[in-house]
Amino acid sequence: MIIRPDGGAGLAPQSSAPRARAVTINDVAGLAGVSRAAVSKVIRNAYGVSPAMREKVGRAIVALGYRPNSAARAMRGKSFVIGFEIPGLSNDFLITILKAAHEALADSEYQLIVAPADADDNLGARAIESLVDHQVAGLVAVSTAISVEWLQNIARRTPLVMIGRHDGSVNYDTVVGDDSAGAALVMEHLLAQGHSRIAHLTRGLAITEPPSRSPHALRLEGYVEAMTAAGLAENISVVRSGSSQSDSQVAITPLLSSPERPTAVFAGNDEMALGVMHAAKQLGMTFADLAIVGYDDIDVASHPGISLSTVNQSGREMGEVAIHLLLERFEGRTERREVQMVPVLKVRESSNSKRR
Repeated sequence: MIIRPDGGAGLAPQSSAPRARAVTINDVAGLAGVSRAAVSKVIRNAYGVSPAMREKVGRAIVALGYRPNSAARAMRGKSFVIGFEIPGLSNDFLITILKAAHEALADSEYQLIVAPADADDNLGARAIESLVDHQVAGLVAVSTAISVEWLQNIARRTPLVMIGRHDGSVNYDTVVGDDSAGAALVMEHLLAQGHSRIAHLTRGLAITEPPSRSPHALRLEGYVEAMTAAGLAENISVVRSGSSQSDSQVAITPLLSSPERPTAVFAGNDEMALGVMHAAKQLGMTFADLAIVGYDDIDVASHPGISLSTVNQSGREMGEVAIHLLLERFEGRTERREVQMVPVLKVRESSNSKRR
C-alpha cells in the first residue's frame, strides 16, 4: 500500500510506462501492405508465394521483430518444431549427426528442439515422450534399445525417423550404417596385419544381446564371425564397458595388463577407442605393441596426435538424410524407407604396424 497525496490509501502502480504490446501477424500485414493470409503463407513457406511477396513480408517481420507463436500453431494442428532425441551430449559422432540435421533445416521454417536422454533413462523413452508432449511436428531419435512396438505406437501419432536401428519397422523410417560390413572391414584389416589375439570392446548386454539389432550388437557379431572363420575362436575376447572414454579405459586396463594380452583391440566406437588409447599409454604401450581400431571416424580421429584407424559411416549424411525423410513424411509419404550408409575403413597409424 502507499499513501496518496490526499491522505487516502491505494495500490501502488506497477509501472509509469505502458507495457509494450506483443507484435501480431496483423501488424506485419499492415506494415507490408498485404493481407494477413499472405503473411501466413510466407511464414508457412506455402506453395505459390512469389519472391517479391516473400521479401516484402520478410522485411516487415525483421523490422517489427515478429516471432510466430509456435504453441498457437501447434494447437491449430501445425507445429514447425522437430524434436531430436540423443543419448547424451558426450559422443562426438552423435553431435556430428545433430549438427548436420540442424544445418539441413537452415532454409526451412522448421527448428530443432533437442532432448538429451537422462543418465538414468538408458532407453531414451522419457526424452521421446517429452518431445511428443511438446507437440513437435516430427521426431528424429537415436535410441537403439527401445522396443519396436513402443516406437511403432509413437510413429502412429508423430512422424518418426530412427538413426542406428536395424528394424523391420512399418510406421517409421530408419537411417543406419552397414555395421556388419564395417566390422568385416576392421577384422579383415587386423587379420591381414598378422594379428591373432584380437579383443573386442563393446557395450553392455542390454544393448548387444539378442534379439537386439543395435549397431554394437552387429559389430560384436561381425567380430565373432571373423575370428571363428579365421580359426581363432579360442582367442575370442569380449570386454564390456560403459559409453565414455573413462569407462572404456577402466574396462580394458585389466586385459591389457594380463600376460595373454591382445595385440589388437577393435573398439565398438571411437569414444571407446580413445579410452583404450589412454589405457595403453598409461601402461607404456605404443602402436607397435597394440593396434587399435575404432568406429565412426569422429573429427579428432584424424588429428596427427591421435591418428586413429576407424570406420567412417558418414555421420553428416545420416543427419541430413534423417531430416529429408522426415520432411517427406510431412508432405504425405506413408511407406517405410530405410537408408543404409556404406562404411569406409580409414587406416591410420594406430593399426598400421604389421605383426612379425
